[in-house]
Amino acid sequence: MKSRRLALTLALAAASWLPLAVHAQADKPTINALGGYFDFIDYNSGTLMAEQIPAEDYGKLFVLDVRDAAQFAKDHIPGAVNIEWRRVFAERAKLPKDKTVLVYCNTSSFSGQVAMALRMDGFENVRILHGGYGEWKARGGMDAFARATKG
Repeated sequence: MKSRRLALTLALAAASWLPLAVHAQADKPTINALGGYFDFIDYNSGTLMAEQIPAEDYGKLFVLDVRDAAQFAKDHIPGAVNIEWRRVFAERAKLPKDKTVLVYCNTSSFSGQVAMALRMDGFENVRILHGGYGEWKARGGMDAFARATKG
């Protein structure tokens, strides 16, 4: 216990000795972009659930799968384009600004990061597939809307 406490004390002391330039600092444009991102409309407005998308509307979307190539090759939403999440920002010029970009991964964690980066870069047309690919499949995939509205 004493050795853990000593290690923590030493780590905190070492961190305080670092020059100020080493500590993360955000510039004014970054702070403004973050503020704009977190002010982004209402909660869940940046997400779409599988049940909200009629099968015929997938053709109107730019569906972006940000999982790795092996997962994409195994199975994906029909018509989706695959760019691994770590590459999306570098390859953002490939994304349309004139249609909705529906981004998904397995659970929405990586797609959330992608959406945040793109929105901070001025993409206002990005939506996240709520729950990711796994939930999309569980809800019925392309038929989720039809199932949800079947009365």
